Amino acid sequence: MFTAAANHGRRCAVVGRSMENTVSVGLELGYLDVPEECLTTLDELARLEDDQVVILTTGSQGEPMSALTRISVNEHRRVEIRPGNTVILAATPVPGNEKLVHRTVDNLFRRGANVIYGPERGVHVSGHGAAEELKLMYNLVRPRFFMPIHGEYRHLVHHAKIVNDLGLSTDNIVVAENGMEIRIGRKGVSRPGRVASGNVLVDGTSVGDVGNVVLRDRRQLAQDGMIVVVIALDKQTGELRVGPEVMSRGFVYVKEADELMEAVKESALGALAKCKEKKITEWAGVKAQIRDAVSRLVFEKTRRKPVVLPFVQEV
Repeated sequence: MFTAAANHGRRCAVVGRSMENTVSVGLELGYLDVPEECLTTLDELARLEDDQVVILTTGSQGEPMSALTRISVNEHRRVEIRPGNTVILAATPVPGNEKLVHRTVDNLFRRGANVIYGPERGVHVSGHGAAEELKLMYNLVRPRFFMPIHGEYRHLVHHAKIVNDLGLSTDNIVVAENGMEIRIGRKGVSRPGRVASGNVLVDGTSVGDVGNVVLRDRRQLAQDGMIVVVIALDKQTGELRVGPEVMSRGFVYVKEADELMEAVKESALGALAKCKEKKITEWAGVKAQIRDAVSRLVFEKTRRKPVVLPFVQEV
C-alpha cells in the first residue's frame, strides 16, 4: 500500500494503536521499506486534499472500538469520511463477525463512501498457510507429535489429515478442543479429561458464578417480563383475607389490560380453591399451584411466558 501511495504522489497516515505499533516495528526491523516523504501524521492530513492522502487503519473485523468503526459513525476525533471517499476493506469476515463487518460497511455507505469489499473484489489475500506451505513446514520440523491449532474445528481436521497423509501416525496426532487436557509422555499422547473453559461472566463484583438458572430467568424477564401475585391468608383458618393483588413489569401496562388482570386474579382464586380441596397447606405447594395456573392462563391468552412470582402472606 505504501508503495502504491508513493507511486501516485499520495501521503500515508496510520490510524489505530495496533496498526501504528505494527508499522513501527516493521519499519524498525526493516520489513517495511517506506519512502520517508510518504509517511505523514494526522495533523498534517488536515492540511491536505482528499486526493492527496491514503489512510491505513484498523477495524477490518468491525470491532466496536476500532478506528474504522468509529470513523464509520463519525465518532473519530481526527478522521472524517466525506461523500466520494473510497474505503477498501481488505479482509474477509471471521466466522461470527459477519454482522459487525456488514454494519460497518453499511455505515460507511451511509456517509457517502464508495466501499470496496468482499472476496469477489480480489482485495484480500489470506494470511493463512496453504496446504503446500503446511506440508513444507511439517517436513522441515518433522515433529514426533502434532496438534493443529487456529481456525474452526473443520480446519483442524483438514490440517491433521494433511500431516497424516505425510506419514505421521494417527495415534500421534491430536485434534483438540477448548478445555481438553493433553498429556505427552514417553508412551505417547493421552487425553485424561477436560477442564472448565469458555466465557467467564462478570456480574458486578462476582466473577464466574452466574449460573444457567439465573441467566435463563434474566432472558425470560427480558423477553416477556414478570407478573407478581400477592395474597394474604388467615393464619388460623387459611381463608383468603386480602387479594389477590396483581402487578406487572415488562409484560403489559396494567391500566390498559384490565380484562387480562381480572382473569389472572380469577385464576389465582381458582388455584387457592383447588389447594383447599386437595388440603394443600404448605406455602410452597400453594405458590406452585398459583404459579402454574397463572402461567397457563397467560400463555393461552397471550402466547407469552412471563416470570410469575406468587407472594403468600399470613395475617
